[in-house]
Amino acid sequence: MQFRYAVTAAAIGLSLAGCQRTAYNDDYSPPPLQAQPVPSVQSSQLPPTAGASQFPAAPTNTPNAANPQQQQAMAASAQDVTKESMVGSWKVSNGGSSCDMFLTLTNLGSGSRGGTRGCAGELTTMGSWEVSGKQVILKNRDGSQIGSLYKTADSRFDGSTASGQPLSLSR
Repeated sequence: MQFRYAVTAAAIGLSLAGCQRTAYNDDYSPPPLQAQPVPSVQSSQLPPTAGASQFPAAPTNTPNAANPQQQQAMAASAQDVTKESMVGSWKVSNGGSSCDMFLTLTNLGSGSRGGTRGCAGELTTMGSWEVSGKQVILKNRDGSQIGSLYKTADSRFDGSTASGQPLSLSR
């Protein structure tokens, strides 16, 4: 029986011996880092900008209320348009960006329900549309006009938003 106790004690002793710290020095700390030279800093004036403003000038040839001659010319050369031919999905180009427009025949106020996806600016508020003569009028959810278009080719309409941004629909 004593032999068993001796073997058990030896096994416990050996297993605990593996858990002991053997080669650690409590006073050890890494050597300090050496300072590195820093190059001198230079300063000077930036060259003047090319123009007075960093933004480009707004386009002046957009067909809107501010340019009635171009609006009248577009209206005079516009092709006939029907409400039924407008129904469906359209690709929109608006001031350099593109998005989607969906037009339905579902009545909404004085027009028909419509909407946009991925558009910016005024077109994000589109809620309805209507055809008036040869002109397609886009309206926001409050019924205010946000854009107008004329048919310029098969499956193409051109015009502008109320703020004067060029606007095109195509399929």
